[in-house]
Amino acid sequence: MDDWDFSPPPQSPLQDREVPLDGSHLEGKRVALLLTGGIAAIKAPLIVRALRRQSASVVVFASDEAMRYTTLDALEWSSNNPVITRLTAAAEHISDSAPFDAYLLAPATYNTINKIARGIADNQVTTTLAVAIGRMERGLSQLLLAPTMHGYLHNSLLTASLRKLAGIGVRIIPPHEDYGKHKIPSEERLVAEVCRATNASPLKALPILVTGGPAPTPIDSVRQIGNRFSGQLGIEIATELHLRGADALLIHGSGSAQPHDWLPHNRVSSYDEYRAAVMQALQAKPFTAGVFSAAVVDFSPESALPGKTPSNDAISLRLVPTEKIIAAVSASFPELYMVTFKYQEDISHQELIEISRERVQAGYPLVVANRGEEKGPHGEQVAHLVTGAGEAQKAVGKAAIARAIANHLEGALATTGD
Repeated sequence: MDDWDFSPPPQSPLQDREVPLDGSHLEGKRVALLLTGGIAAIKAPLIVRALRRQSASVVVFASDEAMRYTTLDALEWSSNNPVITRLTAAAEHISDSAPFDAYLLAPATYNTINKIARGIADNQVTTTLAVAIGRMERGLSQLLLAPTMHGYLHNSLLTASLRKLAGIGVRIIPPHEDYGKHKIPSEERLVAEVCRATNASPLKALPILVTGGPAPTPIDSVRQIGNRFSGQLGIEIATELHLRGADALLIHGSGSAQPHDWLPHNRVSSYDEYRAAVMQALQAKPFTAGVFSAAVVDFSPESALPGKTPSNDAISLRLVPTEKIIAAVSASFPELYMVTFKYQEDISHQELIEISRERVQAGYPLVVANRGEEKGPHGEQVAHLVTGAGEAQKAVGKAAIARAIANHLEGALATTGD
């Protein structure tokens, strides 16, 4: 690491209390973050900023006990809104003039969980939660809570309260388990849960399979043949679908990029494992669509060598083509709406589109095509979404490609479902 030369930081287009955006899944949404008296409340400013990075407007309601672990200034600075520490004649808990789309109780302590399960509304947070339940039961808002407490506090009374709240529609966010405690999940996990709860996408609850990352074949017990891709695009696609509320499952190959721990995924390390995982997943449940972005190896040694070949020995391999898994999937699951990928080099853009249209004509409704030579202004991946009609849609950057695929699926699956 270089020593600092004491120069000032570069100018930023963001004003002091603005946040860089990760997405717009909470755009136009108002979120009430409710804080109770657990040590995890110290993370509240980070949770607020994470919600705002998905474009949410956040108002914090804090109990007196919660303010032992954080500060008013930190909460107001991070939220860019006044913090509600007491209810006034303005009826902040009702908030009729600017209703909340979601209420997130994080941290949710033993005391508060048991109180709201029994209808107790005795402070600014529990009274607001009573309103949240009323709005939730009318289909006007979502209520989510993240239990955080020592393991000894998880007793039969808490379990009964959690089951009661879940039974009326409250989303209980699973805690991060560590050191015998229910600890607060990551800010990203909490935000993902709010996004899923509030999203009205046509993809909501639809089962969609996503594949990503390389699926290599072995040369010997330690070496392999594979494609040079990180798997980041598959992660971006699965994440985008997950945040829109889809029941997305990612089958992720052995790339350098790693999925979020809160993103449903299965890891595979070889072509054979990949093929088995895809077929088993599709046989286990009726997926509506499949997005096959995995970099599946095209050639395999006719037979793998035993053990580890000495590094000073010459190796002669006969490579044979691997089975095209998308063809096997199409033959076995003809009702599956398939999104496939086509990567080429040393051809023109028009040739790429023509090759992709041939695949569309073969029965694959969307082909995501790209050339190694085509990059965005900052070196980003560039893809073209090719269908049976109209001009191919261009997307620059993995996040934009993921959004374009999700947008396409929203239209296509809504149409096929009519």
